[in-house]
Amino acid sequence: MADKLAALDPKPELLIPVPLHKHRYRQRQFNQATEIARPISQQLGIPLNLNACVRVRDTKPQFDLPAKQRKKNLRKAFAMKNAIHADHVAIIDDVVTTGNTVNEFAKLVRRSGVGKIDIWSFARA
Repeated sequence: MADKLAALDPKPELLIPVPLHKHRYRQRQFNQATEIARPISQQLGIPLNLNACVRVRDTKPQFDLPAKQRKKNLRKAFAMKNAIHADHVAIIDDVVTTGNTVNEFAKLVRRSGVGKIDIWSFARA
Protein backbone atom coordinates (compact mmCIF):
# COMPACT_ATOMS: atom_id res chain seq x y z
CA MET A 1 0.00 0.00 0.00
CA ALA A 2 2.82 2.39 0.86
CA ASP A 3 4.46 1.70 -2.51
CA LYS A 4 1.29 2.83 -4.31
CA LEU A 5 0.94 5.92 -2.12
CA ALA A 6 4.59 6.95 -2.53
CA ALA A 7 3.78 8.54 -5.91
CA LEU A 8 1.24 10.96 -4.44
CA ASP A 9 2.11 14.62 -4.69
CA PRO A 10 1.52 16.45 -2.48
CA LYS A 11 1.60 14.01 0.38
CA PRO A 12 -0.34 14.74 3.56
CA GLU A 13 1.50 16.23 6.51
CA LEU A 14 -0.04 13.80 8.97
CA LEU A 15 -1.67 10.34 9.10
CA ILE A 16 -4.61 9.75 11.45
CA PRO A 17 -6.02 6.23 11.84
CA VAL A 18 -9.72 5.90 12.68
CA PRO A 19 -9.76 5.28 16.44
CA LEU A 20 -11.41 2.35 18.18
CA HIS A 21 -13.44 2.78 21.35
CA LYS A 22 -11.49 1.71 24.43
CA HIS A 23 -13.79 -1.31 25.00
CA ARG A 24 -13.26 -2.62 21.47
CA TYR A 25 -9.53 -1.99 21.78
CA ARG A 26 -9.43 -4.06 24.98
CA GLN A 27 -11.21 -6.92 23.20
CA ARG A 28 -8.94 -6.91 20.14
CA GLN A 29 -5.69 -5.70 21.74
CA PHE A 30 -4.93 -3.71 18.56
CA ASN A 31 -6.43 -1.13 16.22
CA GLN A 32 -6.33 -2.47 12.66
CA ALA A 33 -6.25 1.07 11.19
CA THR A 34 -3.22 1.90 13.32
CA GLU A 35 -1.47 -1.30 12.29
CA ILE A 36 -1.99 -0.38 8.64
CA ALA A 37 -0.85 3.22 9.25
CA ARG A 38 2.43 2.43 11.08
CA PRO A 39 4.43 0.99 8.16
CA ILE A 40 2.99 3.58 5.77
CA SER A 41 4.10 6.33 8.14
CA GLN A 42 7.59 4.85 8.38
CA GLN A 43 8.02 4.17 4.67
CA LEU A 44 6.69 7.54 3.49
CA GLY A 45 8.14 9.59 6.35
CA ILE A 46 4.76 11.05 7.30
CA PRO A 47 4.12 11.49 11.04
CA LEU A 48 1.41 9.34 12.62
CA ASN A 49 -0.97 11.03 15.08
CA LEU A 50 -2.63 8.62 17.50
CA ASN A 51 -3.68 11.27 20.02
CA ALA A 52 -5.74 13.84 18.09
CA CYS A 53 -9.11 12.08 18.22
CA VAL A 54 -10.94 9.45 20.22
CA ARG A 55 -14.01 7.34 19.73
CA VAL A 56 -16.26 8.40 22.58
CA ARG A 57 -19.19 6.10 21.85
CA ASP A 58 -18.92 2.33 21.77
CA THR A 59 -20.80 1.90 18.51
CA LYS A 60 -22.13 -1.36 17.15
CA PRO A 61 -19.92 -2.93 14.48
CA GLN A 62 -20.90 -1.39 11.15
CA PHE A 63 -20.86 -4.72 9.29
CA ASP A 64 -23.77 -5.92 11.47
CA LEU A 65 -26.03 -3.06 10.41
CA PRO A 66 -28.08 -2.31 7.30
CA ALA A 67 -26.71 0.60 5.26
CA LYS A 68 -29.46 2.97 6.47
CA GLN A 69 -28.61 2.45 10.16
CA ARG A 70 -24.84 2.79 9.73
CA LYS A 71 -24.93 6.58 9.51
CA LYS A 72 -27.10 6.91 12.62
CA ASN A 73 -24.84 4.49 14.50
CA LEU A 74 -21.85 6.83 14.08
CA ARG A 75 -23.40 10.18 15.03
CA LYS A 76 -21.24 11.87 17.66
CA ALA A 77 -19.05 8.77 17.91
CA PHE A 78 -15.78 10.74 17.66
CA ALA A 79 -14.33 13.71 19.56
CA MET A 80 -11.20 15.85 19.38
CA LYS A 81 -8.68 15.15 22.10
CA ASN A 82 -5.80 17.36 20.92
CA ALA A 83 -5.35 19.99 18.24
CA ILE A 84 -4.29 18.92 14.76
CA HIS A 85 -1.49 21.13 13.48
CA ALA A 86 -1.67 20.32 9.78
CA ASP A 87 -3.54 21.60 6.76
CA HIS A 88 -3.48 18.27 4.86
CA VAL A 89 -4.06 14.92 6.55
CA ALA A 90 -4.89 11.37 5.51
CA ILE A 91 -7.42 9.40 7.51
CA ILE A 92 -6.64 5.70 7.48
CA ASP A 93 -9.16 2.89 7.93
CA ASP A 94 -8.99 -0.80 7.15
CA VAL A 95 -12.16 -1.17 5.05
CA VAL A 96 -14.51 1.42 3.55
CA THR A 97 -17.93 0.00 2.77
CA THR A 98 -20.57 2.74 2.79
CA GLY A 99 -18.08 5.44 3.78
CA ASN A 100 -20.07 6.45 6.85
CA THR A 101 -17.25 5.88 9.34
CA VAL A 102 -14.63 7.87 7.45
CA ASN A 103 -17.16 10.58 6.52
CA GLU A 104 -18.21 11.11 10.13
CA PHE A 105 -14.59 11.11 11.25
CA ALA A 106 -13.59 13.50 8.43
CA LYS A 107 -16.31 15.98 9.51
CA LEU A 108 -14.71 16.16 12.94
CA VAL A 109 -11.23 16.60 11.48
CA ARG A 110 -12.51 19.30 9.10
CA ARG A 111 -14.13 21.21 12.00
CA SER A 112 -10.74 21.23 13.72
CA GLY A 113 -9.40 23.37 10.87
CA VAL A 114 -7.81 20.87 8.50
CA GLY A 115 -8.17 22.10 4.92
CA LYS A 116 -7.53 18.92 2.90
CA ILE A 117 -8.44 15.40 3.94
CA ASP A 118 -7.53 12.22 2.06
CA ILE A 119 -9.11 8.87 2.88
CA TRP A 120 -6.79 5.87 2.60
CA SER A 121 -8.07 2.35 3.17
CA PHE A 122 -6.75 -1.12 2.66
CA ALA A 123 -9.96 -2.31 1.01
CA ARG A 124 -13.24 -1.04 -0.35
CA ALA A 125 -16.22 -3.39 -0.03
